[in-house]
Amino acid sequence: MTASPYLRLGLIAIVATLAIDQAFKVFMLQVVDIEARQSITIAPVLDLVMAWNYGVSFGLFQQEGPIGQWALVAFKIGAVALIAWWLYRAESRLTALSLGLIAGGALGNGLDRVIYGAVADFFAFHITTASWQFRWYIFNLADVAIVAGVALLLYESLVGGRPHASKSA
Repeated sequence: MTASPYLRLGLIAIVATLAIDQAFKVFMLQVVDIEARQSITIAPVLDLVMAWNYGVSFGLFQQEGPIGQWALVAFKIGAVALIAWWLYRAESRLTALSLGLIAGGALGNGLDRVIYGAVADFFAFHITTASWQFRWYIFNLADVAIVAGVALLLYESLVGGRPHASKSA
């Protein structure tokens, strides 16, 4: 089996996603020193805060010990290996880009676990009115890339990427 003609695009997306995610995390931790601050308001609905996630998405399956953390790293490695296999066989640019975003985000969060023992999250989305309040889970750029990649895959599978059947008269 030959490699996908879109493999290079996917690899570029992986490297770019990983580099941007890690650069932002270093900036937030080393330059901004977000751990020493309470929060920084970016917009009425968005703050920068510091949250260490010892679990997986949405803080599920918290693992503070080294065995649990390394189990999560191993799980991410397995997931990235499956995504890489799929990327190698990608049949469209959109699939390759999507998989690159997902793999790059997973690698970024996995690298956090290796370096810091947890995933560094910063973005706190919230809506507050006089009678109602909504707070989303705190997330990072790797999470944004993963969600964007999944959304693009869903879009492609539901709407785009399919040739239209020709009508015969």
